[in-house]
Amino acid sequence: MKKTLTVLFVLLALAGAVYGAPKSKVKIALIIESTVDDKGWGQAMHDAIKSVEKKYGVALVEYNYSEKMKPVDAGSAARQYASRGFDIILAHGAQFKNLILELAEEFPKTTFAFGTNADVGPKNVFTYMPMSEETGYINGVIAGMVTKTGIIGIIGPVDAGDSARYNRGFWLGVKSVKPAADIKVAHTGSFADYVKAAELAQTHIKAGADVLTGAAQQATGGLRAVAEFKDKQIWWLGQDTLQISMPEGFKVIAASSYDYAPVIEAMIDKRQAGVLGGENIAMTFKNGGFVFKYNDKVGTVLTAAIRKAADKAKADITAQTLKLDWQAIKY
Repeated sequence: MKKTLTVLFVLLALAGAVYGAPKSKVKIALIIESTVDDKGWGQAMHDAIKSVEKKYGVALVEYNYSEKMKPVDAGSAARQYASRGFDIILAHGAQFKNLILELAEEFPKTTFAFGTNADVGPKNVFTYMPMSEETGYINGVIAGMVTKTGIIGIIGPVDAGDSARYNRGFWLGVKSVKPAADIKVAHTGSFADYVKAAELAQTHIKAGADVLTGAAQQATGGLRAVAEFKDKQIWWLGQDTLQISMPEGFKVIAASSYDYAPVIEAMIDKRQAGVLGGENIAMTFKNGGFVFKYNDKVGTVLTAAIRKAADKAKADITAQTLKLDWQAIKY
């Protein structure tokens, strides 16, 4: 069984891509460890696939999903989908890597996908990688300008993948406007441990942090902990715009989201052209892979100067005049 991925980084460009309707019906299955309404990681992918299904209609795009799937349990669901003739089986999470590589050998005519991962997989496996240091940097600029204590907290799941990129991009953004900031980083060790994320948020706040952020679906646990300090100037920078609409959203200054719809359309288009995988799909601001949104309901904390600085950072990143060396950050 092959479980190696080449480190050759092949980018599937999405910028300006125009996708027509599928030539024949495509069946897509999603496997996630969280839920399709988690206001984060899982829902972002679910909503993207639903939007593609709505765009082309159920006659051309059939969608099914399995949620609350641990890697040890996901294999059975994935094999059932493959046996039922699903064309694209997407396991949304780097924790599914070994499972997908094993299944790809077992079902060579099925397209599999998993992410986030920057490597290039076998000929019937797509990978995708959000360059989330970009979204992290913008949120970091805001955090550095908002903090009064100079202490900022990051709640990560594990130090890998797009979460690692986001955290380090956030670090760079903070330091670009407040070099003396004390940035405290802690990891739950899980992508879905909401309780631990809340505990880490409380720890950061007790240490003096007045601005926090976090990645992966577990981050909403951190946001809920921040929201307990209703009348205090303690704030959250989100990694999903859906967090703004949560009851706790009054603490979210701004948030970014992944837009996976072009990724899904690219997979459909490639597969129907005979390419079953073997490519990595990068997501950036430039190619429309990210969405960024301010929360206008937070009041005076979001000043014109902060908006201007964040907008400039986003413009520079999109124009690629600002290079983010996220790998240089060690903590």
